[in-house]
Amino acid sequence: MAIAYWCILLAALLPYLWVSVAKRSGERYNNRDPRDWQTKQTNPRSQRAHAAHLNGFESFPAFVAGVLMAQLAGVSPMTINLLAIVFVVARVLHGVFYINNVQALRSLVWFVGFASAIALIVMAALKIG
Repeated sequence: MAIAYWCILLAALLPYLWVSVAKRSGERYNNRDPRDWQTKQTNPRSQRAHAAHLNGFESFPAFVAGVLMAQLAGVSPMTINLLAIVFVVARVLHGVFYINNVQALRSLVWFVGFASAIALIVMAALKIG
């Protein structure tokens, strides 16, 4: 089960990786007003990295809920670990594809990550039900 917990940590940190790319890709970063700074960026790479950053936060709650629900419901730890790894790999690829403007693959790996989080939740519900 430790693998899934490490995956939660990695998924929690990924948005900060993407925002660091956004900050390095834009005009000189202004830490006094970072939100306003981001809205003024015209560099598409900075804008896409910021969008990947926000999407990372959006996907995180369902993943954490899925891992914890599956564990509490008694789903096989091997299955939980596998789906957690799939989620994290998909989220890393999602950020890379988002930043590099590869829309079709970005959407595909988004779906894979989302499906793995949903699978964890559904397996937990079925195990309990």
